[in-house]
Amino acid sequence: MKGGFRVNRPGVLTLLQDAGRFGHNRFGLTTGGPADPLAFNWANRLCGNDRGITALEVTIGGLELECQADTIFALCGADMPLTINGQPKESWRSQRVKSGDRVALGYARRGMRAYLAVADGFNIPATFGSTATVVREGVGGLSGNPLQAGDHLPCADTSSRQCLSLARGYRPVYGGRVILRVVSGYQSELITNDQQQHFFASEYRLLSQSDRMACRLAGPPIDIDIPDLLSEGVCLGAIQIPPDGLPIILMHDRQTIGGYPKLGSVMSLDMSQLAQLKPGGLVSFKSVTMAEARHIRLAADSMYRQINPEVCD
Repeated sequence: MKGGFRVNRPGVLTLLQDAGRFGHNRFGLTTGGPADPLAFNWANRLCGNDRGITALEVTIGGLELECQADTIFALCGADMPLTINGQPKESWRSQRVKSGDRVALGYARRGMRAYLAVADGFNIPATFGSTATVVREGVGGLSGNPLQAGDHLPCADTSSRQCLSLARGYRPVYGGRVILRVVSGYQSELITNDQQQHFFASEYRLLSQSDRMACRLAGPPIDIDIPDLLSEGVCLGAIQIPPDGLPIILMHDRQTIGGYPKLGSVMSLDMSQLAQLKPGGLVSFKSVTMAEARHIRLAADSMYRQINPEVCD
């Protein structure tokens, strides 16, 4: 089979993702999509693609591909050593490859997830309007599964585009601590002011049980007398307080409804930093208003549009 990439080694967890599966929560299908949308968008942009084009999300690393097309690709996100035919290459820029080349990713030194995009994207049939892989639901990607050795990832021969690079000053820096901005929700009224202040003054540790469904935290519990609540729809970044009082932050593969009280929601802009935090990393929270969150988001979107990648051919 020609025209694409052959998976020689799938790595720890590699998933096909597009922008996400919207409009199907009523059927119990979650959104999916890239855990770090910023790195995902830059990988596509450096290939000359529109936002949302199907790319690979590589968690931790270890992916090895064999090119069966002449194309360009870009790797953005976690610091995973990149080689082409054994020669070290730079991430956060597009790279030109030809049929027969071998692309390999090492294991993340900083961050958790990297995104590998190709010119015009991987040509994967959509399921319920999206190629986003949600393993728990068995939808999207290649039959709803992570990549396996021997899988074929079709893409077009597209080698005529310019190679582009994002200047180092614009690249995210991934560390061992994140501050997440939170917009309070109506259920925060179930939590006393003292306990809310306790929450925002505390620091939590990311547990290894965290995944694309939810980030679980260890630290000072929130004391709350949980009432009987009807389950309702939940959003990306919702902060649930379960009976043990330890906050849970819902991620892209979250369930569509939930009944635990919700203190509020992490700004979508900050979810990229959370997705790149390794287990053991530290998490703290800062309260912002809805108006502040909207202003921050609009400013970030404006800056993204104004950044011009550098031609690097």
